Amino acid sequence: MDCFYAAVHMRDDPSLRGLPVVIGGRPEGRGVVAAASYEARKYGVHSAMPSSRALRLCPDVVFIPPDFRRYSRESEKIFAIYREITPLVQAVSIDEAYLDVTDHLGEWGTATRVAKEIRRRVRKERGLTVSVGVGPNRLIAKIASDFHKPDGLTVVPPEKVQAFLDPLPVRRLHGVGPATERALAELGIQTVADLRNRPVEDLLDRLGQKHGRLLWEFARGIDERPVETHQERKSLGTENTYAVDLRGLAGMDEEIDRMAVEVSTGLARRELAACTVTLKVRYDDFTTVTRSRTFTFPALSAGPIAAAARDLLRKTDAPTRPVRLLGVTASNLVRGQIEQLWLFTA
Repeated sequence: MDCFYAAVHMRDDPSLRGLPVVIGGRPEGRGVVAAASYEARKYGVHSAMPSSRALRLCPDVVFIPPDFRRYSRESEKIFAIYREITPLVQAVSIDEAYLDVTDHLGEWGTATRVAKEIRRRVRKERGLTVSVGVGPNRLIAKIASDFHKPDGLTVVPPEKVQAFLDPLPVRRLHGVGPATERALAELGIQTVADLRNRPVEDLLDRLGQKHGRLLWEFARGIDERPVETHQERKSLGTENTYAVDLRGLAGMDEEIDRMAVEVSTGLARRELAACTVTLKVRYDDFTTVTRSRTFTFPALSAGPIAAAARDLLRKTDAPTRPVRLLGVTASNLVRGQIEQLWLFTA
C-alpha cells in the first residue's frame, strides 16, 4: 500500500489531499513520525523521525494522531480482496503482502493481468492505491514493488531478471543492511553486477557460509523462499515514548511492571510463553540501546518478565540518564501453556 496510514486519512477527509500530512505525535509532546504522505516526504520527512524535526523541515505539515484500529480494519478488507484472488497470501505487515498466483491466474490468464485487477479493485472498493511488483519469486517481486511508487506496477519477466538486477545498488537486495553494505564495499562491490561477478568463495569468507551463499544466489535472481501462508509469531512486545523524560529507577520500574503485564496478557491470550525478554531504552539524545536475557525455562506470567526487564534496566545508563522511551518485548516464543513440572509426585 502507498503511505497507508496517511492515505486512509486523506481518503476519508478530502481537505487533506495534496497537503503534507504526518501521522504521529505532536511535536510539542515529543512525538515521533509513524508515517508521512508523499507531499511531506518531499521535504525530507520520514518515519521514526522526531515530530519536532518534521515541523522544522516542513512548517506547513499537518499532524494527525495515529488510529491503529482504523488501519487494522482497513487492512483486513484489503487482504480479503487479495485472498479472493489467491489463497496463497503472506502478510509481511499491515500494509504489505506477497501473493503467489502461479496456479491461480483464473480468468486473467497472466500475473500481470492479475496485478492490474488487484490495483483496480483496491482503488474501486477501498479508494486507495497499491503499488505492485510482479516477478518470478519473492526477491524480484519485492524490489519491483518499490519502483514507480505511488500507484505503480512494475513487471519483471524471468528472462529480464538479470538485466533488472545488475545496475541496482547492493542495498536493494534482501539481507543487505548497513553492516553488510560496508563489508561488500570493502571488497569493491557496489552494484548487484559487482556482487554477481565476485567468486562465491570471497563472499563465504567475508560474510559466512549461510549469508554469503544467500547473497550469491540473490545476485543471480535465485530465491527459493515460498510464500508462507501460516507464520508463527516470533515476538510480542510493547513500548512507550514519554512526553516528559523519565528520571530515576522507581518510575521506570513502574512502567516496566505495567508493560510486563501487557506482554504477559498477550502471551496468555495466544497460549504462548517467552524464552527471551528484551528491554529497549532510548535516552533523551535519541541514543537507543537494547538488552536481552534468555530464560532457562520459558516465562508466561508478568513476574519473571518484569524481573528480567528491571534487572536489564540496571545494566544500561538509565539510572543516571533521562529516558525518553522504554519497551519490553518477549521473543523466542513457544506454543502451549507452560508450567514447571515437579520432579517427585506427592
